[in-house]
Amino acid sequence: MEMMKNALNWFEIPVEDFERAKKFYSAIYDFEMPEFQMGPARMGILIYDVKNQGIGGAIVKGAGYVPSKSGPKIYLNGGSDLNIVLLRVEQAGGKVVLPKTLIDQQLGYYAVFEDTEGNQISIHSAA
Repeated sequence: MEMMKNALNWFEIPVEDFERAKKFYSAIYDFEMPEFQMGPARMGILIYDVKNQGIGGAIVKGAGYVPSKSGPKIYLNGGSDLNIVLLRVEQAGGKVVLPKTLIDQQLGYYAVFEDTEGNQISIHSAA
């Protein structure tokens, strides 16, 4: 088996109300989310380093995309300290489900929030 550099290549977060979700993710990451149409799906791209082959993802509204608390678990990058992003969650209309929690000193921290669409999303940072 080939050893992959990353386990994740791309991810898509299902949304019901695209404008509401775009506003939420733009607010918690403090950026203007670019969007485009890909076939029948409307996509909003989350911030990542494209030039250095960073791993990206998007919010997506379209057939077959159903928000859920029990769907796949993904961990968004919380930057140098996930609290910077996490502290914006409730102001943007989401809910903090699990506050910043130490995994261990080597693995860092994680937290869980519920977005405006009902998805439970985890976030990770080293500090």
